[in-house]
Amino acid sequence: MANMSQIEFPSSPSDPSADLALAETATSLLDAVREAIGQVVLGQREVIDRLLVTILSGGHALLIGAPGLGKTLLVSTTARVLGLDTRRVQFTPDLMPSDITGSDILDEDENGRRVFRFLKGPIFTQLLLADEINRASPRTQSALLQAMQEYEVAQAGTNHPLPRPFHVLATQNPIEQEGTYPLPEAQLDRFMLRIPLGFPEREAEREMLLQTTGAPAAHPPVLLDAGTLIAAQALIRRLPVGERVLDAILTLVRGLRPETAATPDLAASLLYGPGPRAAQALMLTCRARALLEGRLTPSLDDLAALAEPVLAHRMALSFPARAEGRRIDDLIAQVLRTIV
Repeated sequence: MANMSQIEFPSSPSDPSADLALAETATSLLDAVREAIGQVVLGQREVIDRLLVTILSGGHALLIGAPGLGKTLLVSTTARVLGLDTRRVQFTPDLMPSDITGSDILDEDENGRRVFRFLKGPIFTQLLLADEINRASPRTQSALLQAMQEYEVAQAGTNHPLPRPFHVLATQNPIEQEGTYPLPEAQLDRFMLRIPLGFPEREAEREMLLQTTGAPAAHPPVLLDAGTLIAAQALIRRLPVGERVLDAILTLVRGLRPETAATPDLAASLLYGPGPRAAQALMLTCRARALLEGRLTPSLDDLAALAEPVLAHRMALSFPARAEGRRIDDLIAQVLRTIV
């Protein structure tokens, strides 16, 4: 296979005909990327697609799943195939913010004078795996807030820019809750998608047993690089969005807020709803999913597929709704039925 990262793929604005050619190139690249990741991470096609949609949109993802489902393998394989520098931080209760962002140390310059020098932490990478993020204290979790939104780290009055692209892929175990700290709303809102991982189908699990208990498998190929990925992200932002899809996004997001809910019943069921960042995420991810599927413009099918992973973690049920056993997914589906 040719080194696809060498294909000319400019990130500067271009005319529609040029973007059409670039989109065709991107589609072939992304098909190869999906296949390469899928050969290692078996039985998780939808999860792989959602993760690629997140990265193509320039966002961060929260991976939710029980132990042993391959969350770490998924992240490491994706990083390798995309040609990104990656680091892993195991979040624990004793982890400090400086263990992630870095700290000032006392050093000597070339003249022998003592000066403070900033020693960069593991966050200075292109793809950061925040493993079991909810096991760290809220103080440590908040160390990611500025980085995930502003792509820089402030230390002693100086802003240190992060490498580009920069993505945080965090994992969380939904089963074990003892000794964990729930992520605050501000942290959750910075994750573009919340991606649940389920158990694989029987045939995929069978193939997994054969593949992982024999001779060590070969590493997946490196198909992209950082520059190509940044160019693809720029292309996605130039893809057109039709008025119908734009109106549907606004109707969906505003219909899930208590203040502008689609029905009085919905308003009473919601404690708070998704903000403008959720609508921005839908605009980008719908474009990315369309490109991933070989289309130039998103459709309502893209919105229907991405509504739950983009919106569910940005909403909360009221106490009466929780007492009645209502679910956020059902509320999203209720509004979606009036749109799609």
